[in-house]
Amino acid sequence: MKAVVFHKPSDVRVENVPDPSIEEPTDAIVRVTATAICGSDLHIYNGFFPQPKPMVLGHEFMGIVEEVGSGVTKLRKGDRVVVPFPIACGSCFFCHHALPGHCERSNPKHYGPEGGVVESKGGALFGYTDLYGGYNGGQAELVRVPYADVGPRKVPDGLTDEQVLFTTDILPTGWTAIEWAELKGGETVAVLGCGPVGLMAMKCAWLRGAGRVIGVDREEYRLQKAREIAKAETINVEKTDAVEAIRSMTNGRGADVCVDAVGMEAHRTLLDKASNVVHGQVGSISALKLAFSAVRRGGVVTVVGVYGVPYDNFPFGQFFDKGLKLVAGQAPAHNFVDQLLQLIQEGKLRADDVITHRLPLSRAPHGYEVFNKKLEDCVKVVLQP
Repeated sequence: MKAVVFHKPSDVRVENVPDPSIEEPTDAIVRVTATAICGSDLHIYNGFFPQPKPMVLGHEFMGIVEEVGSGVTKLRKGDRVVVPFPIACGSCFFCHHALPGHCERSNPKHYGPEGGVVESKGGALFGYTDLYGGYNGGQAELVRVPYADVGPRKVPDGLTDEQVLFTTDILPTGWTAIEWAELKGGETVAVLGCGPVGLMAMKCAWLRGAGRVIGVDREEYRLQKAREIAKAETINVEKTDAVEAIRSMTNGRGADVCVDAVGMEAHRTLLDKASNVVHGQVGSISALKLAFSAVRRGGVVTVVGVYGVPYDNFPFGQFFDKGLKLVAGQAPAHNFVDQLLQLIQEGKLRADDVITHRLPLSRAPHGYEVFNKKLEDCVKVVLQP
């Protein structure tokens, strides 16, 4: 089969690789009909997460069930499914506590309670390095799906691939950012980062009762997208002091909720890069620092942008003095897929309007390049095997 294979930073190729097969009775094989390039894939592409050997990338995918193992009871050949990006067993302590991204069984080689270090990761993710289970991903013609009775959800009749594809990751991730904020109604929500996840968070904020939604970015084409499809007010950090702007919009207080949808690949100055060398850091926490300043006292900061290592000069004093609530992590996508599919089916939520590039799988390297370098006003790339 054809698949997108990571070889080294900035080097992905479409190659022939062996077809996947049933390895456990609980497996299914899915023929991929649509897949996407996620901002998290860029963390591998840019070398922020190490991957020493070739791997099929991709954790946003859907398709048709081709084969099921003898232990699979909920799916059969021909079912059309979306597959959430974490791989979860459904029966361990964390799965029982609605934390599928922390599954104790899907990533046995690198799982650990410490977290945040090389040998102590959480549960497995599709196509996301050996540290997260070493499972080949869905930027391919076929993919092996472990624990097939737990993750995949059947697609309701009448919905297109593009309408539901993003229930695999960016939509439940955006939903999670707002879910964690526990909106009561009428809040001002500032979303840092107008990429795909940020746009989804803005849409979800309105659905959950926000009174005002503000998008913050440095790319004008992404800010325009936020205005067009998420009905957000916008701030360009290249032209305006975002913190002062948000305070001026909120009677000097700051936003009730700030969502960090940027993560460690925020824009870095030369000084930031020099500091990384000195402190052995990767990326930046500049977006998180902006969130701490832009949120009001007693407010909530939710972090769904990815961070991978410890950071020097974490602003804990500011966090303490302002009495903030901070919630962060991988989205528990399994918890929200069914609800999101229903909202899409009812016409209350739209996700496919973030797509700017539709490419055949064979052009995946170009998709990675334009998405990574922010060329061609690229917001979201969908690949079709």
